Amino acid sequence: MGGTFDPIHIGHLLAAEHAAEQAKLDEVWFIPSYQPPHKSAAPRATDQDRWNMVNLAISGHPKFRAVDWEIRKGGVSYSLETAKMLVAAYPEHEFYWLIGADMVQYLPHWHRIEELCSLVSFIGFARPGTRIDLGALEPVIRNRVRLVDIPQFDISSTYIRERLRGGRSVRYLVPDSVLSYIEERRLYE
Repeated sequence: MGGTFDPIHIGHLLAAEHAAEQAKLDEVWFIPSYQPPHKSAAPRATDQDRWNMVNLAISGHPKFRAVDWEIRKGGVSYSLETAKMLVAAYPEHEFYWLIGADMVQYLPHWHRIEELCSLVSFIGFARPGTRIDLGALEPVIRNRVRLVDIPQFDISSTYIRERLRGGRSVRYLVPDSVLSYIEERRLYE
């Protein structure tokens, strides 16, 4: 599961948990991006803060692991480059990219998507207000996407940052350990 995780929240964790269960995944690797190509603004929190929050959020989960490849690499974080590194390092593994409904529909615009589809499959999950239309995707993409059901509620890192900037609570939207980290470092104020 890639993303800026700025900050990581319970939506990310629930999606990962349900994807792991429904798709019978051995592990879910959280890969914080350095700079995603589809976002013009840099993450608000530092790379180290985002990395630390991911580790706090997944601590103790036997199937969750944090991977810092994109942060260490720097620059624009193209999924294709990360997929190539994963397949080269672990050729005996099969990889799935976990993405929200908005990204499922955006897959045709991903950097060198056909090559990426030759390396990984995708697990998509619905998000409130976003319709998934697999039929609108080219077969080379559509045949590599599997959908899973997750509990539906509207949460995003943007929403969390806005609440924090406004001095409002984000309790229960992020894990307690992440909330403590944010408060201690006064992130997003």
